[in-house]
Amino acid sequence: MIKQFEKSRMPAVWFLTVGLMLAGISCQASAAPSPATEPEVTGPESASAVGGDTNATFKLGVGDAVSIQVYGRPEFSTITYVSPDGTISVPLAGSVKAAGLPPAEAAQRVAAALRGGNFLVDPQVTVFLVQYRSQQVSVLGEVRSPSRFPIESKTTILDLLAQAGGITEGGADTIYLLRPDKDGRIQHIPIDIKRLTSSASSLPAVTVRGGDAVFVPRAAQFYIYGEVQSPNMYRLEPGMTVVQAIARSGGITPRGSDGRIEIRRRTGEGSYVTLKPELTDPVEANDVLRVKERIF
Repeated sequence: MIKQFEKSRMPAVWFLTVGLMLAGISCQASAAPSPATEPEVTGPESASAVGGDTNATFKLGVGDAVSIQVYGRPEFSTITYVSPDGTISVPLAGSVKAAGLPPAEAAQRVAAALRGGNFLVDPQVTVFLVQYRSQQVSVLGEVRSPSRFPIESKTTILDLLAQAGGITEGGADTIYLLRPDKDGRIQHIPIDIKRLTSSASSLPAVTVRGGDAVFVPRAAQFYIYGEVQSPNMYRLEPGMTVVQAIARSGGITPRGSDGRIEIRRRTGEGSYVTLKPELTDPVEANDVLRVKERIF
């Protein structure tokens, strides 16, 4: 009896199970997102740009190289350039506007184009900035080849100085990064180049961005003449004293006297004063030192 009852119940259970499965499939089909017919910009959840502050700060321009990556779909990934009309070429989706956009927004445009063309339902797109060709930085002042230079991702001030041939012997140790702020005013950011290049320095590399300028001023100098071995104009080192300035000029001649030294110094009002310094006194920028002859 029990076996006959189980046999009679099986068809009902089977039909119930099949009915539930079909209902589940129907619900899933109705919940699935339908492809959009028109491209639209997606939110951050469907497109993103990863690459640090550089990708977030810079905007794409004509000639820039970008890497387009689509998660899980390598056939859509490519490296391309921003064309003269401001677009980038995306596999299957065609041309997508990118000039003037940060990489994050360009990624959103690419995702929208792929979704709008019914190529992918929910593409996860990342755009990396590979090389800047539209961004340029001026290098001015005491460098061997002052000019405007195109920059790439993570270009540093040291990279730019190398492109400009390096700082001349007359260049100062403190250089300036000139950067416009959000209101268009130019910020003068001092950078100690010796400290930056020191092997013991823990300073982070200073990166540049399009529109910046790097200015290398002329180093402070002093002039020394009279009874010294090599009268000339010399670079003023930080903390240099009178005796160090004399040593820099080769020392005093046999006819000179270290007790008869004068400094002609310009005052803040534009006039000059004549001082009689000690050997340990500091030398200031544009000082004129004179070492006189012995009296006897």
